Order: sequence, then C-alpha cells, then structure tokens
Amino acid sequence: MGTEIIVGLDIGTTKIACFVGVRGENERVKILGFGKTESTGVEHGVVKNVKDAAEAIRRAVDEAAEQANVDIDEVWVGIAGQHIKSRPSQGSVMIPPEHELIEQEDVDRLTGDQYNTMLEPGEEIIHVFPQQYYVDNEPLSREVPPVGVAGKVLKADFHMVTGNVQNLQYIKLAVSRAGLKIKGVVLEPVASAKAVLDDSDRDAGVAMVDIGGGTTDIAIFHDRIIRDTTVLPLAGNAITNDIREGCNILRKQAESLKVKFGSCLVQAVPENDVISIPGIRSQAPREIYVKTLAGIINARTKMILEQVDYVIKLSGYDKKLIAGVVLTGGGAQLKNIKDLCELITATDTRIGIPNEHLEPDSINYNELMHPMYATGIGLVLYGLEQAEMKQEEGGATARKAGKSGGIDIFADMDAMPPAQSVSQPVEEQPVAKPKKKKKDEDDTFGKAISRFFNKVFDEGIDE
Repeated sequence: MGTEIIVGLDIGTTKIACFVGVRGENERVKILGFGKTESTGVEHGVVKNVKDAAEAIRRAVDEAAEQANVDIDEVWVGIAGQHIKSRPSQGSVMIPPEHELIEQEDVDRLTGDQYNTMLEPGEEIIHVFPQQYYVDNEPLSREVPPVGVAGKVLKADFHMVTGNVQNLQYIKLAVSRAGLKIKGVVLEPVASAKAVLDDSDRDAGVAMVDIGGGTTDIAIFHDRIIRDTTVLPLAGNAITNDIREGCNILRKQAESLKVKFGSCLVQAVPENDVISIPGIRSQAPREIYVKTLAGIINARTKMILEQVDYVIKLSGYDKKLIAGVVLTGGGAQLKNIKDLCELITATDTRIGIPNEHLEPDSINYNELMHPMYATGIGLVLYGLEQAEMKQEEGGATARKAGKSGGIDIFADMDAMPPAQSVSQPVEEQPVAKPKKKKKDEDDTFGKAISRFFNKVFDEGIDE
C-alpha cells in the first residue's frame, strides 16, 4: 500500500463531501476518512455565497480529517457548473531543424500553445484534450504516438474546456477561506469517469452521465480519448422542485418521496397505492397517489434524458458507444431510471458505482458504494495517479509524464500558460490557516501546481 495521502473535495449543489485516501491493493483506493455536510452557498454547481460555502467545506474537511487522523491542508477540487463550456480547437508547430525526430518538448509546445487561445472576456481554459495528431498533414493512429516520428510540421485537433473566471475565483476563495490550498482542479465528469469506468469502457466507447443535484455532467469517450464534455443545468433538484410544487408539500418531504417511493416509469407502479404525508401543525395528513408521483418524476427525468440523448447525437458518437451509457451521481438512484434511459437513447445502460476501484476495507465502505460518491472517489484516484507519475519520472511534472505514452485523456493542471481573457480581480480577506504538516522543500510538483493557480486565480488578489 502506498503512503501518499490524497484528499478529494466534491463541492456539489446538494452536498459537500471530502475524501481522504491512499493507494490500496490491486490498484484500488482505500478511503481513510470521509466527511459530508449539506451544501450551502452553492447553486447549479457554482459558488454563490463564499462565506457559507467555506463554512460547509470546513465542516466536511474537519470530519474527514478526524476520521482519518491526519491534518489536511491541500485538496483536489472538482469543477462543474453551468458556466462550463467546450469547443474544438486546432493548432500546429514547426519542428526545429535540430530535431531529427519529433520530441516530447514539441508535443508539449503544441499543447501549451492552446492555452494562449483568445477567449471571450471572463473565460479561462480548464482542460485541453488532444484528439488527433497529424505529422506533415498525415493523421497518426492511436497506436502511434507523435514522439519519435520524423516530420517537419506537427498538428493536432483538440477538445477545449473553459470556465468562467469569476466562478473559478469564487471556488478558490471558498477553499482558501476554509483554510485550505488547492492542489489541483479536475472537471467533475472526468473525475467521476475515473471512479466508474475502466479502460475497456473508454476504448469501446461510452457516455458517462453524472446526474447531480444542480447539473447533469456528460463525458463521452472513444478509443480511450475523451471526445466531448457537456454540462446541463437540469438535474435532481429540478425533479424535487416539481414534486414540491405539484403535490404542494415541503421540500424535505418532496426529496423523501422522490428517494423512497419515486419511479421514473408510471406503468411500473401500482394503480391505487397511496402515500400519506403528515400535515403541518394541526393540518390533516395529505394523501398522494404513487402513480401521480411517478408521473411528475417521469416528465422531468424524461426531459433531462432527452437532452442527454441530444448531446450524444450532436457529438457524432451515438453509433460508436459499444459500452453504452453509464449513469452515476445521486440522480442515478432513481428507481427505473436505467430502463427509461434505454427507452430514450436506445442504448444499453448501467448504473455506475465505484465498486471496482474501492478497497473493501475502506472506512464507511457500504455507504461509499453509491453513485453519488463517484466524483469524490474519482478525485482521489486522479490525485494518486498524478503523485505516482511524479515519482516514476523522478520529479518530472505530471503533464510531461502523462504525455510520454501518447494522448492522455486526463489532462492535468500544472504549469499551464494563462489564457488571454479579461476578468475583474476578487479581493480575498486574510484567513487563519489550520496547522499544516511539514512539506518537502523539493516538492517540485506541488510548486508547479501552486504556480499555475497563482497565474489562473490570484492576479491582483494577493498583491
């Protein structure tokens, strides 16, 4: 078992969860500590109230730290929200005459150039995923990495993911006010995919759909490459609100009904079953037909899945998803959602839980074997991989290590050049930091991450 301790922080719309983990047996992750609290100050995956979000983060982190018996000062954070956008990009570089063959620095230079792409004001690049490489206008197959090929011009197609600078700064501020530093950021559907997919899924072609509280995140893979990412601003909270308004009940009652008695298929529930809802104060109990509840859930869930189906078709990979659709996130626990998804997408569907990647002796194992924790566990897995890359390369950055074998579908976040975007600086108040462990002065990977975030988030903040 490895000794590197990684902390993943999932800042969701309905919950904030913190996971402390190490590498376990058979490449799995062993969770040492787990903390969860109700999310406050977050809406549709975006931090709206920094103070409230920071307090919720601190509660979740303190619970996980106490359980794992460790001090926590750095976290890997998931990024989502309806401000996330994606777009195609293309670039090329000339190979210098002194390079007889294409070298890794040429590939890194080509990818790095993408971070200088002109964006709309207020946008920042989060990830750049290489799709296809060309040498002298001849495409390379996935089995042939560009490093080592002879040529004069290297070109590539990319999938670029961007986010709103202000929203990214608010996340950084909330984490900072909680007394923590950001080790790295990961697009949440990418993190979730780490927890519920394997190489065979990504190779065959799969659409991973993470239905959370505020957003539905979609990541499409083919030939082990992430081909498309989309964030939809509809998810579980919309279903709960529909039940609340349709049945004229409290929000907590609506959420409870959805989880305990809800179904995505009207025809799958008994005709005359009735649920009795306690009245408020002296009011008489209210009776709701299970079939009525199913009709409300079906209407909204169908709308969400139809948008998912549209995104899949728009990507052009709808006929290439041999591994089908994988549903994960809290919304995946809805009864009969798998069947409804198969009816709408006409594609094989399964529910994704992190069972293949989680050590059985992890703390709270039975509770963690749930789709809603896919993102948090995926963040720990991602962080572990980056730490192991650093060790294998003798201190080289994870970016260089990740590209040494060809296209890396999980682009990391260290040493990225800043994008050309305009944003207003957010003033950060001084915060008392918790007690920190002594760090290795030669931790070059950590310093690279720190430099990256100073560039992306802190211009004008710490001055």
